[in-house]
Amino acid sequence: MQYVELHCKSNFSFLEGASHPDELVQQAAKLGYSGLALTDRESVAGVVRGFAPLKEITGETTAQPQKPFQYIVGTEVRPTDGPPIVLWPTDRAAYGRMCRLISRGRLRCEKGSSEITWSDVVEFNDGMLAGLLPTREHSSPAMAKFLRTEFREVFGDRGYLLCELYRGVDDALLLNNLRELSLKNDVPLVAAGGAYYHTPERMLMHDCVTAIRNGTTMDHVHGQRFPNSQHHLRTLDEIADLYREVPDAIARTIEIAQQCTFTLDELRYEYPEEIAPPGMTLIEHLKRLTWEGAQQRWPGGVPEKVLESIRHEMQLIEELHYEAYFLTVWDLVRFAREQNILCQGRGSAANSVVCYCLGITNVDPSQTDLLFERFVSRERNEAPDIDVDFEHQRREEVLQYLYTKYGRDRAGMTATVTTYRVKSAIREVGKALGVSADAIDSLAKLANSFSRELEMDDRCRDCGIDPNSQLGQRFVYLVTTLMGFPRHLSQHVGGMVMTAGSLCELCPIENAAMEGRTVIQWDKDDLDELGILKVDVLALGMLSALHRCFDLVAQHHQRPLSLATIPQDDTPTYDMICAADTIGVFQIESRAQMSMLPRLKPRCYYDLVVEVAIVRPGPIQGNMVHPYLLARKDPSTAVYPNDAIRNVLEKTLGVPIFQEQAMRLAVVAAGFTPGEADQLRRAMAAWRRPGVIDQFRIKLMEGMKASGLGDEFAEHVFNQIRGFGEYGFPESHAASFALLVYASCYLKCHYPAAFCVALLNSQPMGFYAPAQLVTDARNHGVRVHPADVNHSNVESTMEVDLNRKQGAIRLGLGTIRGLRSSDAQQVVDQRAVGGRYAEVNELSRRTGLSQSAVALLADADALGSLAGDRRAAVWQSLAQEQAPGAMPLLADVDDEEAIPDELMPMSPLEEVYADYNTTGLSLKAHPISFVRRELESKRCVTAKQLPDLRDGRHVRVAGLVLLRQRPGTAKGIMFVTLEDETGSINLVLFAAVWKRFFKIVRTSNAWLVDGKLENRQGVIHVIVGRVTDLAHEVDGLTLRSRDFR
Repeated sequence: MQYVELHCKSNFSFLEGASHPDELVQQAAKLGYSGLALTDRESVAGVVRGFAPLKEITGETTAQPQKPFQYIVGTEVRPTDGPPIVLWPTDRAAYGRMCRLISRGRLRCEKGSSEITWSDVVEFNDGMLAGLLPTREHSSPAMAKFLRTEFREVFGDRGYLLCELYRGVDDALLLNNLRELSLKNDVPLVAAGGAYYHTPERMLMHDCVTAIRNGTTMDHVHGQRFPNSQHHLRTLDEIADLYREVPDAIARTIEIAQQCTFTLDELRYEYPEEIAPPGMTLIEHLKRLTWEGAQQRWPGGVPEKVLESIRHEMQLIEELHYEAYFLTVWDLVRFAREQNILCQGRGSAANSVVCYCLGITNVDPSQTDLLFERFVSRERNEAPDIDVDFEHQRREEVLQYLYTKYGRDRAGMTATVTTYRVKSAIREVGKALGVSADAIDSLAKLANSFSRELEMDDRCRDCGIDPNSQLGQRFVYLVTTLMGFPRHLSQHVGGMVMTAGSLCELCPIENAAMEGRTVIQWDKDDLDELGILKVDVLALGMLSALHRCFDLVAQHHQRPLSLATIPQDDTPTYDMICAADTIGVFQIESRAQMSMLPRLKPRCYYDLVVEVAIVRPGPIQGNMVHPYLLARKDPSTAVYPNDAIRNVLEKTLGVPIFQEQAMRLAVVAAGFTPGEADQLRRAMAAWRRPGVIDQFRIKLMEGMKASGLGDEFAEHVFNQIRGFGEYGFPESHAASFALLVYASCYLKCHYPAAFCVALLNSQPMGFYAPAQLVTDARNHGVRVHPADVNHSNVESTMEVDLNRKQGAIRLGLGTIRGLRSSDAQQVVDQRAVGGRYAEVNELSRRTGLSQSAVALLADADALGSLAGDRRAAVWQSLAQEQAPGAMPLLADVDDEEAIPDELMPMSPLEEVYADYNTTGLSLKAHPISFVRRELESKRCVTAKQLPDLRDGRHVRVAGLVLLRQRPGTAKGIMFVTLEDETGSINLVLFAAVWKRFFKIVRTSNAWLVDGKLENRQGVIHVIVGRVTDLAHEVDGLTLRSRDFR
C-alpha cells in the first residue's frame, strides 16, 4: 500500500507539535510512507529542517539506492471566519503565494501571532490544493453550506475533505458523516493522520506543551488534550485498517502528492542587482571599484602577488555570479563610513583581496598568506558569507538603510530559533506538572547554561522531588525532551536577506519584537542549506568603545587617532600585553587568554594573530598549543619533512594553528585541489558521522604516501586537522580581530582614563562588569569620581586632573540602577539652563522628577553635593512631591526640618553596600575589606600576596565571585574569578570538586576557598579542593556575576 501523510505538525507549530521536523520525516520513511507533508500552523519555519535528511533517506549520500520519498511543503491555515484548511502548493508560483498568505496574517499582528481571513485565502488560492478540516466548532449544517458554496467555488476540483480517524468511540459516526458530506457536496474524501508527534511515546510531551500553551497543569487540560496517543505516525497496516471502508481516501493521498511537484530545490535565489553606472555591467563596475581601491591601498604600486590574486578572485566571482553581492556589501560599508560609523569585515571574507580593495576588510593580503577558496570556491557550492562588524550602538542606522534602500517587501532579517534551555525547560515543565513554585525556583537556580551535565536525579533530590517517583520520572523525561525544542522565533544578531523580487515569495515575513524590524521565518542554517545569500550586519561593542575613545583622546589630548593611524609595534603596549594586563581590551581579556599571554609573549602583530587563534577549541583539541609554545622557546623542535610543508607551517613554527593551514597541508602534502581541501575542512565538523570522514582520510593518506611522506606523519597531520572541525579559527578572522586587539591595547596603555570612559559608555559589552573596569582604571593611576547631580552627565565623562595628565573619570548618572535615562537627561538639561542645584527641594522643583526618581539619586549618593550625608539625602528625598494619587509622606516640611537630630550617618560598611546595590560598584572600599580581620584569623591570604608564595603550597583565599566559565573543551573544568580588596584570584575547579560543592558553586556570590597554588611563569591559579559559602558575611549585598560558556 502507498500512503502520503498530508497533515502533520512539528514543534515549529510552537507548543502544538511534539516532535522535531527531521524526526517526523525520518519516522515516516522508516514506516514505509511514500511521502510526508509538513503543515505547521501558518508557518514554514521548520520545513528546511525536515528537508535536510532527505538526501540520506533517498540514498543520495549512500551507495545503496533507497525507496523514493516525497517531501511536501504545506501549511495549516485557521481563518478567523471559517474552518481550518490545510494547503499544499503544486508548483513554485503557488508556493510563493502560500508564503504571501502567511506573511499577510503575520504582519497584521504582533510577533508570534497571526490573523488570516477567508478572503485572504481566496486572494492567494491559485495553484494550491486544499484540504478542509472539520472541527467541533463547525457543525455539520454549517460545514455542508461552506463546502457547497465558498469552498467549492474557490477550489473546485483542487479541494478535498480531510478524514482523520484516531480509534475513538465515535470513529464510525464521524466517518459516516464525512462520507455523506463528501458525496452530497462533491468534495473528495482524503485520509490524513493529523500527526503531532512521530511516536506514541511523545504523547506525554504533547500533553505537556498543551498545558504550557494554555497556562495550566497537565491535569487540567481535559478539553485540549487528545483522548489517546493516536496522533502519531502510524504503521501502514494501521492506516489500512482504519480506512478499510474508504480505500479511495488512502489512494487520494498519492493523487494529491503527484500534483505537488514543488520542492525546496526549486528555490532559485535571485540576489538584487545593484545599479551600475550607465554603460557598465555589474562585473565591470566591481572591477573598476576594485582597481581603484587597489591603487589607494598600494599607492606605490600594486604587488604582483596581489595582481594575480585580484585576477583569480574576479574570475571566480564572475563565474559564480556573485558580483552583485560584493557590490551590496561595498555599498553598506560606504554608507557606514559616510555616517562616521566604525566598521570592519571579518571571518573568511578577510581571505579576499577584492574585499580589502573595496574597503570591506582591513587585513593586508600582501602581508599574509590567505586562501581565497576558504571564502569562495567552485567545489563548495555554497554562497560566500561576508561578516561586517559595526558599532553596536549605531548598527540600527545601517539596518534601516537596508530597509529603506530595498523596501520591506525585499529585505528582512534572518530569524534565530530560540529554544528551551535548562532553566526555561525546568520552569515550564514544573508548572505543567503542578510542582510547587518553591521547588521549581530552587531547581532552576541550581541549573544553568554552563552545566552541560544536568545530573537531574541529584538536583531533584536537593529540591524535594523523588526522581524515582512517577512525578520525578516524568519531570526528568519531559525536561530533557523539551530542551532543544523551538520556543519562538527571534531576530538574528544581524543577518539580512535581500531579494530582487518579493522576499515574502521566498519565505514568509513577520514582525519582530523590536519596532521597525521584520524577520523571515528561516535561520542562518536554513539559508545555508538552501544556498541563499545573506549579509551579516553584526554589532561589535569594541568598535563603539574605540570610536568613543578616539573622540575622547582628540578632545582631551588634542591627538587625532584612528585604526589606521595608531602607531604600530609600540613597546610599552606589548610590555603590557605580555604582563597579561588586559582587562577590558578586545579578545585577549578572558581567563584563558590572560594565562597564555605571559607564556606566548606577543611582540608583534602576527603574534597577536596567533594569540587570538590558539586559545580556541580546535588547536587545543588538536594538541597544538604545547608544541607551538615549545617551538617559540626552541625553534629547532619544529619539524618540516619537505620544503612545501615548510612553506605552509614555518610562520607558525611547524604547528597548524589556522584552518587555512590545514587546507594548504591537504593541497601541498596530499594533492587536494583548494576546493577539495575546503570540503575536507567542512567534513571535519561531521567526523563522528560514520563514513563522512573516511573518504577524505583515505585520500589524505594515499596522497601523502605518493608525496613520500610516512604513515606516522600522515596520521599526525590528519589528527591535527580533525581537531579543527567546527572549532578551528581561520587566519583571516584572527587577523581581523588582531587589528582591534592591538588598537584597544594601545589605547588602554597610553590613555587609560579615556579607554575606561569609552568602555563604560559602551556597555553592555565585554568580559568584565563596570566595577572591574573602574577598579582596573584606578590601579592604573586614574582618579574616579562618583556620580553627582551637579557634576555628572548622563554618560560617564573625563574631567581635568591637575595632578595626572591622563585626566580623571566622572561616573555618569546612567550608572544608577533603575534611574530612567530621560530623568537623568532632565537633571543635566536643567543644570545647563539654570546652573548648579543648591538643595534637594530645588532639584525636585526644577527638574519635575518624581519622588521615586529623587530617592534613587539619594540612594546612589548622587545628591552628595546637596545634602552632604547620604542618609540625610535619603531623608530629604522622602519629603519631595509624590506621584499623583500617592499619600505625601513628609509634605510641607522644610529640608532642614526634615532631618531629625538623632539621624546618624551610614557606617562605612552600609555606604559600600548601598553603592553596590545602586550602581554595582563602590569607590569607597571593597566589601571583603570589612571581614579581612576575620579572614586573617582563618589564615586567608590576599590576591596581592599570591605572587610571592611558592608554587605548590596550600593556600586559603576568599572573595566575591566575578566570573564563572565552563568551556566545552575544558573536560568538565570550571574556571572562576574571585575578587578581594587587593585584586582578582583565578580558580580552577575540576569536575569532581564543583560537583561536590555544586549548590555553593552555583548560587553563592562569595566564597572561601582552600586549594593548591599554581605559580608558573607569572601565571597564578588556585587549584580548588574545597569551597565554603561566605554569602552570610556579605548578606544584603547585591552582586551579579558574569557566567560564560
